[in-house]
Amino acid sequence: MASAPYKAPALGAYCELAELIEQRHPAGKLDLNQRKRALSLLSGPNKTNFRGRGIDFEEVRAYQPGDDIRTIDWRVTARTGTAYTKLFREERERQVLVCVDQRSNMFFGSRTCCKSVLAARLGALLSWAALQRGDRLGGLVFSEREHHEIRPRRSRRSVLGLLNALTAMNQALPLPPTENPQSFADMLAELRRIARPGSSLFLVSDFRGALETSALEQLYQLGRHLEITALHCSDPLEQTLPDAGRYAVTDGESRVQLFTGEARLRDSFADRFQAQLAELRQSLGKLGIPMIEASTAESPLGILQAYYAGGGSR
Repeated sequence: MASAPYKAPALGAYCELAELIEQRHPAGKLDLNQRKRALSLLSGPNKTNFRGRGIDFEEVRAYQPGDDIRTIDWRVTARTGTAYTKLFREERERQVLVCVDQRSNMFFGSRTCCKSVLAARLGALLSWAALQRGDRLGGLVFSEREHHEIRPRRSRRSVLGLLNALTAMNQALPLPPTENPQSFADMLAELRRIARPGSSLFLVSDFRGALETSALEQLYQLGRHLEITALHCSDPLEQTLPDAGRYAVTDGESRVQLFTGEARLRDSFADRFQAQLAELRQSLGKLGIPMIEASTAESPLGILQAYYAGGGSR
């Protein structure tokens, strides 16, 4: 079983490179090939748009009773007058992309850590788990000002490159406002440029801006060729306001008082969050993208183990 520190929620407003590197130990308890289970639990009746096979063509042979008719090679069949079927072999390794949001809207937390820290920890666990299972790991870390791309390789250097980018962008938060911030759709467009068909993509974000038309179109195009899993990061204070009272709230620069004494206000706040979450889940579901909910109050390892439990650390 995981030791006690790995069972606890992440802590702090910022992450450190050493703690992200340390996630290589608990990551051995994850098996990212368990995605079918995640899909059955989270996608419901919706089918994925993913069209990548994850397998390579090897040869054709004469069709035999019981062969899948979907693999018939119609060109060879038409040319020879005899039914032929395609044979495939599995790829020895797959490409896994981990994309982590480090925009200023992720710099929010009320109990144990900021969403940006939770996202960084989840990204580190996914990256180490992919490498330890022999996959080629690459990814993208982005803020509203810049993005850092890591080309996929089956190398420890790829993971360390991703973790270094995560740490640097995380510790730069919060960023001052900019005139032309990079949007969620812009980030997805970058992913389309670097992703290879058949790859597995993990999107770790609070999905601010994901319901815009341009972002949904990018997700649709990505989903045609990639196997996508969304990890939605949130904080308990985004879901429900605290008990009636006056609370000091700060964004790191200014400080205001929040009064939560009105029951109607608390109910409206909670309803609005659930409505937005339901809309996001439904929109992703239509694209065949399962969404894992991740809270800053939960253990990052525990969140992933619920869907990708493996056979033990390495």
